[in-house]
Amino acid sequence: MSGVRQAARQVVDPLRDFLRAEASGGLVLAVATVAALVWANSPAGESYFSWWGRELTVGPGPAALTKDLRHWVNDGLMVVFFFVVGLEIKRELVSGELRDRRAAALPAIAAVGGVLLPAALFLVVTAGTPGAGGWGIPMATDIAFAVGILALLGSRVPAGAKLLLLSIAIVDDIIAITVIALVYTDSVSALWLAAAAGGLLAVLLMRRLGVASIWPYAVVGVGVWLATLESGVHATIAGV
Repeated sequence: MSGVRQAARQVVDPLRDFLRAEASGGLVLAVATVAALVWANSPAGESYFSWWGRELTVGPGPAALTKDLRHWVNDGLMVVFFFVVGLEIKRELVSGELRDRRAAALPAIAAVGGVLLPAALFLVVTAGTPGAGGWGIPMATDIAFAVGILALLGSRVPAGAKLLLLSIAIVDDIIAITVIALVYTDSVSALWLAAAAGGLLAVLLMRRLGVASIWPYAVVGVGVWLATLESGVHATIAGV
């Protein structure tokens, strides 16, 4: 029995150390990206796209929600990612380097520039062509890859630089999501948006009342996510 435990520790301990390392997330992302590119462009590439097209149903009966795996990642898991990044930004706004409003204005201004310039360049290049309508495509920053690259570099990147990039990326993505909702979405449900806003007000009320348990926030958070998803707006904004 002790031999089995020893063998298990020889596997688990290095894995735990790897996951705790700052660069592990970036390394996993890089390996997964390369693997996905190779798979998608290989003779077996069709299986890659069919795998992501598989549907997954979550929830009981009439309340069940069915999406393909691609949408579960984009509309579900990315919400958690944005939520974690948003918490980091909030901490810095409350007690960190961004508590000075002038310091907080810098990433916001940079994000606006990072939205307007790519869109303008896209319009210049595609002027007069059918593709000109896609000017909103280059507006968003791929925040997941930005964070992954920072993780790979680890302590070699100053904390201030990491915070600046995270702030720019999240403001940039909020602007891009808003533009997509207003310009590229066929219909936005005001009723569902009102429900999402009501959920956010409920969160603020619970904070005022001093609710400390995580479960009420989790339940309301899922409700806000569902309402945002049904509204026609990209659900990742619910994580922010």
